[in-house]
Amino acid sequence: MTNQTAEPNQSRSAQQKNWIIGILALALIGTWVYFLMDQQDKSSTIQRQQADITSLDASKLRLQSAFDESLVRLDSLGSISDSLKQTVGGLRSEIETKKAEIRKILNDRNAKQADLEKARLMIADLNDRILNLDAEVSRLTGENKKLNIDNAQLKQEKEELETDLGNTKKEKDQLSATVDKGSTFVASNIQVQAVDERKSGKEKTTSRAKRVDKLVVSFDIENRIARSGPTPIMLLVSGPDGKVITSEPLIELSTREDGMKTFTAQVDVNYTQGSKQNVQYPIRGAFEKGDYNIEIYQNGFKIGQANRPLN
Repeated sequence: MTNQTAEPNQSRSAQQKNWIIGILALALIGTWVYFLMDQQDKSSTIQRQQADITSLDASKLRLQSAFDESLVRLDSLGSISDSLKQTVGGLRSEIETKKAEIRKILNDRNAKQADLEKARLMIADLNDRILNLDAEVSRLTGENKKLNIDNAQLKQEKEELETDLGNTKKEKDQLSATVDKGSTFVASNIQVQAVDERKSGKEKTTSRAKRVDKLVVSFDIENRIARSGPTPIMLLVSGPDGKVITSEPLIELSTREDGMKTFTAQVDVNYTQGSKQNVQYPIRGAFEKGDYNIEIYQNGFKIGQANRPLN
């Protein structure tokens, strides 16, 4: 009996051991399965992360390339003249701001996809602004070229006009000089009488110097184009010593051909156009022996000359 009872107990004990071993084996297998699945998940996560990093790097490289192309396009616009800088200054300022913002994102090692997307949109906006700047510079450059051409044409026309005006003025001056000279009187029939004034009031011509009280200069003036009206006739009488007989105050005037002259007297004549008019004027003083030279000036020109000797 005892042996029969022990055999079933041993059999159950063996079964229990087998169950325990089976359970442990299953647990071990489960552990390995979990470990393998966890490692696989971690590997997948790392692969996804590496893929994301690779994707971000590729996106950043594409964006950097696009940004560099934009900068090249901007540089291709060339230098802007000083006259255009103020006009397009606002566009250039906006472009510089965009460049700084894009460069900041691309230089950020921790930039996320959202940051790169923002940079992409900003690069697109930058390209639009560069296109607008290029169009504005082209338009303004064209306008400046047209203005320069117009200014050059106006300058040439101005120079031609000034030349024409200069020629016209020169011709006018020449004509005025011709008319001015042509309107100068002609003196003729010049006579110089030495007069002795008697106490009785009678006058007698003489050639003896000590008896001469005055020299009466007489001459005719005439000009067909000179206008009617008062005009001054200048008399210059010089004695045997060559000195001019003067009066107070002194009369000094510039002549057209002989420079500055000191005159003896000024005779104001009220001339009638086209007529021959006689002029007389007495020159008083203390006269000595010798030759007296009489010169007649009008309009700055010498119009007559005579000589009167006294004994």
